[in-house]
Amino acid sequence: MRIRHKIDRVDLVGACRAFVSVSERGSFTLGAAAAGIPQPVASRRIAALEQHLGDRLFDRSTRRAVLTPFGRDVLPAAQRLVGLADAFEHDARRARRRPLRLAVPDWCGARDLAHLDAEARDHDLVLDFRPARPARRADLVRTQEVRVALTAVPADEEARWRVPLGVAAAVPPSAHTVYLETLRVSRGADGPARRVLLQPEDDVPHIRDRLVHLRDSLGLRPSQVVIAESLVTAVADVLGSADLLVCSAAQAAELELHWRPLGEIGLVRGYALAATYSDDGERLGPLSRAIAHCLGAREGDE
Repeated sequence: MRIRHKIDRVDLVGACRAFVSVSERGSFTLGAAAAGIPQPVASRRIAALEQHLGDRLFDRSTRRAVLTPFGRDVLPAAQRLVGLADAFEHDARRARRRPLRLAVPDWCGARDLAHLDAEARDHDLVLDFRPARPARRADLVRTQEVRVALTAVPADEEARWRVPLGVAAAVPPSAHTVYLETLRVSRGADGPARRVLLQPEDDVPHIRDRLVHLRDSLGLRPSQVVIAESLVTAVADVLGSADLLVCSAAQAAELELHWRPLGEIGLVRGYALAATYSDDGERLGPLSRAIAHCLGAREGDE
């Protein structure tokens, strides 16, 4: 019993493409060139297709590529198959270029995000940024309004990027390390108490609650640790007073403030990727360093 040669689905499309191209041009040489393959490859694919279908597609008794009656009968179906394959590839390319919506901290600078976007395009990926505060970023990915979000997490094994925090002031602090106990107001002191301002990005339990606990243990006033309405208002308050802003060193440099580490406590922002589909998170893998730069993470903390 003769065993018919079978070709898989991908080979079937390639063989049909060669068949259609040769039949439309009446030449194996011209048809192969139009299909972008060598002439011997086109001949082998068509021969395999003939074996697969069980009949001749071309009359081999002439020098030109003349269709047999069987070839003429199946040509329209082959043309439809090739057309569908072309449409499928076109749609796949268009879908791959569709922007990936990424929720990012709302304090990330436009320049840093632009560099991240440019690097993403080198990896055939277009990003669509959605700046938002921590709770909102988590909601956006949960409701699938974005495909990926940089979420705020405790800076332990859960965090992919870690951003050490300190405090920044308008005037350079005299000490290389700031101790919050120095903000304690003595009895009879004049003037307002110096405050520590938390920006909305740090209004999360693993940062806010630790700082409040330290405030209480040091005997500071409740009003000396404040959550600002926005980063802009927090910076404005710092520029017009001796207050301190909790931030990263990179953020302080961008804001032209003078940064110092904290003495009594180590505060660290932690970030992780939350994705609607795991493949989306993996696609951002090559951009880890660019994301770290946007977050102000130090080299080696990502």
